Amino acid sequence: MPLPVFHVDAFTARPFAGNPAAVCPLAGWLDDEVLRAVAAENNLSETAFFVARGDHYELRWFTPRCEVKLCGHATLASAWVVLQILEPERNSVRFETRFSGTLAVSRDSHLFAMDFPALEPWTCGDPPAALLKGLERTPATVMQIEDNYFAVYESEEDVRRVRPDLRTLEELHPAGVAITAPSNDADFVSRYFAPSYGIPEDPVTGSTHCSLAPYWGQRLGKTSLHALQVSERGGELWCEVKADRVIIKGNAVLTLRGELLI
Repeated sequence: MPLPVFHVDAFTARPFAGNPAAVCPLAGWLDDEVLRAVAAENNLSETAFFVARGDHYELRWFTPRCEVKLCGHATLASAWVVLQILEPERNSVRFETRFSGTLAVSRDSHLFAMDFPALEPWTCGDPPAALLKGLERTPATVMQIEDNYFAVYESEEDVRRVRPDLRTLEELHPAGVAITAPSNDADFVSRYFAPSYGIPEDPVTGSTHCSLAPYWGQRLGKTSLHALQVSERGGELWCEVKADRVIIKGNAVLTLRGELLI
């Protein structure tokens, strides 16, 4: 059976940068194990699957190992496929998800704007030993939400210099680890590691900005923020904090389209 597949580089305006996601439009849902196998075959940090339901789409995301609750760059990539290829007459699209409710994406000039829930982090009173050992460089502060730790450093250079022990960070499952600091070229920078999900370092992580934007917005006294993810590929995001929502904006570029035979 031929399965349509698109590869889209998200949070970048040029190919071979940002975060690549696979997008697979489906006529109907396949078994979960088939979805996971397709994601493993794509071998990208995320594969997005969606099914049309009237005027909206049901959306799910899989890493090469498992399904995840929320993914920013694969949502942006999915919206790009819908709005640029499948339904170019539309200006917005609504996705219904299993774990994160309704996610809307709309055109915003040359960008795409995603309406995501704000997930404000709280101070981690007793950071786990595996976090501190795995990062090797001691952060100034550690914040957390249910399934992520946020290690805050004093400078962008600190973030760039971290060489994590991924095997140790894997012990934190189901939590991933973001590291972040203020920046001279933007409001803040970040990197993200989720080795227990098969993602050693994620190139650009939209979902972590649901927490990073409220944190840095409060710390800097701003509601509009410019963010850089300083991975090897690199990516750029613009965030607006609006009460219990975060608008995350970015570019995307199509790099591949074809069919996967399953």
